[in-house]
Amino acid sequence: MVPPVINTRLRASPRPLKGLQGGMTKPNQNASGQQKRGPQKRGPQKRGPNNRGNNRANNRGGQPPSGIKPRRAALRLLNHVLEEGKPLDDGLAYHLGELEGPDRGLARAIASTALRRLGQIEALITPHLKRPLKRKASRARHALIMGAAEMIFMDTPPHAAISIAVSLTKQDRDSAALSGLVNAVLRRISETGKAERAEQDAARLNTPNWLWDRWVKTYGADQARSIAAQHLAEAPLDITPKPDAPELDLAAEPLPLGTLRRKSGGAITGLPGFEAGDWWVQDWAAALPARLLNPAPGTRVLDLCAAPGGKTMQLAAMGASVTALDINDSRMERVEENLDRTALGAELITADALVFEADDPYDAILLDAPCSATGTIRRHPDLPHIKGAKEIKALTKLQAGLLDHALTMLKPGGTLIYCTCSLEPEEGEAQITAALARHDGQISRTPFTDDETKTLPDTAKTADGEIRLLPYYWREIGGMDGFFIARLTKQTD
Repeated sequence: MVPPVINTRLRASPRPLKGLQGGMTKPNQNASGQQKRGPQKRGPQKRGPNNRGNNRANNRGGQPPSGIKPRRAALRLLNHVLEEGKPLDDGLAYHLGELEGPDRGLARAIASTALRRLGQIEALITPHLKRPLKRKASRARHALIMGAAEMIFMDTPPHAAISIAVSLTKQDRDSAALSGLVNAVLRRISETGKAERAEQDAARLNTPNWLWDRWVKTYGADQARSIAAQHLAEAPLDITPKPDAPELDLAAEPLPLGTLRRKSGGAITGLPGFEAGDWWVQDWAAALPARLLNPAPGTRVLDLCAAPGGKTMQLAAMGASVTALDINDSRMERVEENLDRTALGAELITADALVFEADDPYDAILLDAPCSATGTIRRHPDLPHIKGAKEIKALTKLQAGLLDHALTMLKPGGTLIYCTCSLEPEEGEAQITAALARHDGQISRTPFTDDETKTLPDTAKTADGEIRLLPYYWREIGGMDGFFIARLTKQTD
């Protein structure tokens, strides 16, 4: 028996906030973040910008080139992802802390573009190198990537992109001797890069082999290419309004089921209705599981792996009695902040979902399981470069454990919605098939009805009545996150 949870809070009224984060797309997750442990008390962690490895000895005297600060931050972000193997989102607050306004946006845009187009960029760079750069000269490599990204994909004037890339290379002790190489390679790319880009197979080049091979095997070559092509475009901003929200001028188009969609870009916190708590950011596909659960007011719902809280807010806004549980302290702080901002109530528990035990079974459970998140590459272009096929095996084991334990906390006759933002069948269809076999006679698959799926593309509903959303659905208006959604019912005794 797990000890009583000591960190539960009932949030039902707003209070002043500082430093609220607006984005609600579920962040990158992996199995290593799900160690078994009991409930924990939360405490905020303060981090400042990382200035390590920034050797300014080679820039003595004179003024640095204009615009060097956001480019230096962009290089730190590339190092954070490509050398350290860490998620881009984790690095944004850590490495962009010294920047504000346009500089902050530029640093993020450069890093995101470079990662989204990394395959094409490396194909432009490699022919001009006699041999691969040594790993300790990563600053030179990243300066080449950044310079090419700016010139070929962001239309930065070549003289500006090259000058800053060379200057930043000179500032690094291990790369300074390569500044001439960086200058020469980028000058050649400035002359021929755009013509070469026009001949490239962008979808294939920007998709690592481990993902491309899996998608071709699962979906066929044509659908694999459509998925990969959709990842080249930045995702729009999807907004979920509260049911009682006033009409707001958000320059957004309505989507089915109440979502609003606007172009990405700009400060989310400055949009009308944000401070008032009238809405939150949530991809249309990510909002679908809670809408399909559709609890009646007063229904006791457990939202497992709840952070960053979009589904928790949806369920609370529907009138459900929500318990939101997640293992991550800092991410649960974010759930609390968003509930405060929107004046919605939920019980918050920081605990390991694999061992948490409920005092009483729940009427319904929503399990948005940790996964490879390959359906969210539009929003997280770093994912293909920090994850691999080996992780999926560990994740499927974790998902099975979470699913099995969740069923022990569900009332007989209760409903469980299982979903992942992964395109991999092991984390979706195969997971449900295996659960039905393990719990034969105890649970059943409850297919989604035609009425429930009438707003979806015709091919989104599987033969078993589950939902498989692909990123290129609705491509003409910006696509959607890839998702798998299934519904299980626990049998009565």
